[in-house]
Amino acid sequence: MKTIKHPYREQWPEILSRPTADFSELFDKVKEMLDAISIRGDEAVLEYEQEFDKVTLSTLEVSPEEKTEAVGLVSEELKSAIELAKRNIEKFHSAQRHELPKIETQPGVICWQKAIAIEKVGLYIPGGTAPLFSTVLMLALPAQIAGCREIVLCSPPNRETGKIHPAVLYAASVAGVTKIYKIGGIQAIGAMAYGTGSVPKVYKIFGPGNQYVTAAKQLVSLRDVAIDMPAGPSEVEVLADDTANPAFVASDLLSQAEHGVDSQAVLVTTSEALARKVTEEIEKQVQQLPRVDLARKALENSKIIIVKDIEEAIALTNEYAPEHLILSTENYRDIAEKIVNAGSVFLGHLTPESAGDYASGTNHTLPTNGYAKAYGGVNLDSFLKKITFQEITPEGLQNIGKAIEIMAENEQLIAHKNAVTLRMKV
Repeated sequence: MKTIKHPYREQWPEILSRPTADFSELFDKVKEMLDAISIRGDEAVLEYEQEFDKVTLSTLEVSPEEKTEAVGLVSEELKSAIELAKRNIEKFHSAQRHELPKIETQPGVICWQKAIAIEKVGLYIPGGTAPLFSTVLMLALPAQIAGCREIVLCSPPNRETGKIHPAVLYAASVAGVTKIYKIGGIQAIGAMAYGTGSVPKVYKIFGPGNQYVTAAKQLVSLRDVAIDMPAGPSEVEVLADDTANPAFVASDLLSQAEHGVDSQAVLVTTSEALARKVTEEIEKQVQQLPRVDLARKALENSKIIIVKDIEEAIALTNEYAPEHLILSTENYRDIAEKIVNAGSVFLGHLTPESAGDYASGTNHTLPTNGYAKAYGGVNLDSFLKKITFQEITPEGLQNIGKAIEIMAENEQLIAHKNAVTLRMKV
């Protein structure tokens, strides 16, 4: 990790840059594949599965027998952990239901809003270097709570068995997924965006993925389907003072680094002594990781930034807008009140990012690449659409009709004005 001491504010943009890919170079290839899927459906998807996931499939949908088999392959210990996480995620997301009352904005003018579930949603769960069964819970459970009628899941099959990882299938079964398909990458996004003979078209796609999946999501979102949010590589920032435990901080940075080579871990601290100790701890701990090569590569993108005081640390953090932010400081609650740009915040020395990744109850599908300045993470509202209603009585029309007529006339939209004028004469 590169250490930067007391940077000038003019240096912040360069220092806080991310290791992001330029997806524009991928768009031609991705678009070619998406077009083929939109025209040829299952036939194209099966061909791409053979080409990219290296499996020859006769059908794409996971069979009931495969689901039953998966339940037996998951240990009771992991099942219990998944059930605990499920309960906490359900509890937190169920509490996000909010019903607005009917509002009488003027006598006789009644307005209200109704939350309605998106009928069909698609979830993409990467296979890649790790089976992300936790992401199944994070996406499917809010969809189920919201009341989505159809929850479609795509995940790449293992090239040796031609099957999806048992833990992913088990998590899908407990989280209420209605249909599961053995499809990875661009072809999964295309299948859910356009629909094929086997895969139903959905109205919104959720889930992380590599640069090809991200490019595919961006392209289909232009006109065919909604997506959860823009995405880039995963990231964490630890904001720490001299009360932080160096071993804890190092473990938090490495827990992000082991995600992938393009992940980024950032330590912002007021303490040079802590920075040195964390560097030593990282070197000790990284050698013990099975994914040591991935972690070391990610650490090349990562930084330790030493600032003069907590105020500067807060300002720099809000400029960075991290996906995950750990406040490992003495007065972490006071600092938390000043954080305005972050995906999810973890308070105090005993709250690791791993808690939010798995089992505390908050959602781990979060904005990356600085999008936390404008986006929040996935929540219950992500699976809902808000429809507004209004009802106007004769009294209400008299109260607001004249204002509507004047405004419409001044915008030179006379038919708008007439729609009110005719009613006021009745």
